[in-house]
Amino acid sequence: MDRHIVMRAPLFAALDEETAWRLMDSMSPHQLSRGDVVFDEGDPGDSLYVITSGKVKLARTSGDGRESLLSVLGPGEMFGELSLFDPGPRLTTAYVVSDTEFIALGNEALRDFLTDHPEVAMRMLAGLARRLRRSNEGISDLVFTDVPGRVAKALLDLSDRFGKRTETGLLVAHDLTQEELAQLVGASRETVNKALADFAHRGWITLGAKSVTLLDLDRLKRRAR
Repeated sequence: MDRHIVMRAPLFAALDEETAWRLMDSMSPHQLSRGDVVFDEGDPGDSLYVITSGKVKLARTSGDGRESLLSVLGPGEMFGELSLFDPGPRLTTAYVVSDTEFIALGNEALRDFLTDHPEVAMRMLAGLARRLRRSNEGISDLVFTDVPGRVAKALLDLSDRFGKRTETGLLVAHDLTQEELAQLVGASRETVNKALADFAHRGWITLGAKSVTLLDLDRLKRRAR
């Protein structure tokens, strides 16, 4: 476990290194493979999770069985913390996208910890606020932005968290299937694939297996507006 990556999580960001590492050591480690479920929508919300490696997606399922992908999270990000501030059943299902390791802390132990470290609660609330802001932006994009614009914005967002510089461009190994990427954008797979093919034809990106390399960030940013 790369402790310095985990330190980026709001749970640890307000702590000194010694206290943060002591808290990490008290949390239970887990390792899951792609397709495994961390928790289901409707399960009791009893723990918080911090990703140490890999990726997790949060999704909701409609009454007719259709799935909506809300977000993809990676190392240094946390999920499941909403139940601490608003006890109740889980609002999403958390699936493992790629082989993933994470550490978990039960709500009761977390409440005891926050009593002694109230500044951490403020950091956690700030993290929730940022996620809510992204959700509100996503709702606005569905109304005001066309599918190619949403695809460009999704690629840029994924690149901010998972992108790695290479000789040819910014490699984004998102580990998502075409269907999952379409769910993230809120459009059909065919429409999203058409937008990706157009971007590739223009020389803005190159497509790989569950990955994409961004070649022209400026044009993608203009298309995402």
